[in-house]
Amino acid sequence: MSANLDFEKPIVELEERLKELRSYHPDNQKDIRKFEERLEKLKKELFMKLSPWQITHIARHPQRPYTLDYISLICDDFIELHGDRAFKDDLAMVGGVGSIDGRTVMIIGHQKGRTTKEKVAKNFGMPHPEGYRKALRLMRLAERFSMPVIAFIDTPGAFPGIGAEERGQAEAIAKNLEAMALLRTPIAVFIIGEGGSGGALGIGVGDRVLMLEYAVYSVISPEGCAAILWKDGNKADVASNALKMVSNDLLNFGVVDKVVREPLGGAHRDYKESARLVKEAIVGMLDELKGIPIKTLLAERYKKYRNLGRFLEKSGK
Repeated sequence: MSANLDFEKPIVELEERLKELRSYHPDNQKDIRKFEERLEKLKKELFMKLSPWQITHIARHPQRPYTLDYISLICDDFIELHGDRAFKDDLAMVGGVGSIDGRTVMIIGHQKGRTTKEKVAKNFGMPHPEGYRKALRLMRLAERFSMPVIAFIDTPGAFPGIGAEERGQAEAIAKNLEAMALLRTPIAVFIIGEGGSGGALGIGVGDRVLMLEYAVYSVISPEGCAAILWKDGNKADVASNALKMVSNDLLNFGVVDKVVREPLGGAHRDYKESARLVKEAIVGMLDELKGIPIKTLLAERYKKYRNLGRFLEKSGK
């Protein structure tokens, strides 16, 4: 995927013209302001009518902030912890102890790469079983020392390779679901990019689930869904509409508890502002969960997930 998405081209062109104007005519403030106003208006018009498929491309944007980007911007300090103590250190899953405005937390999250070398090393953000077992080890550590857990979700899905299956990919994810349901410490889940299937859910059980405005969360990718239903991956745009995978739909269904807005044009256009909004949401959520007794927290967590996917049957009479 190129750095600029197709529907972003009008914005990019106007930004380039504005940049030239500022560079060659810095004193022409009147025209500069006009260009700034036009750019602001264009961004609002384009991003007010994005389709789910276009939002999916934003969620996958190669310049979108990843877990370690957010950690570096919202944490006062952070110590990364490595390994699952059984097989190896999975670089597609990162985690460690951090401090956010004096609050000590355990942060775990998927991590993609930017360069080709990083992408390969981090397996394009698709964890192996050892990644989920590392996450579980860190969550157990957080429980032992009464640290809240913050989980950043951003993955196409768990890695489906032969080695991953041989080492128990499904079991590792299932174990995490069980453990997170019963973990005796607050858990805050934040979907920051792609939330793909069980790979996302493997660190996605929490007391509160937040989602960035242009993130996506679904049981399967639009391409995978289209390939199964219509035997045609080119119908991914149709599938993305049917999957109801964007933030507003998921908020309406109660799958997520809150949608956090992004800077105009998406998080990839302003890392600092995006991190500020994410940090603000996390701090508010931690303060909210802090006062809830663990017994109540566990009961509400159980109820939250039991209520997902409710349906009513009408009598034929």
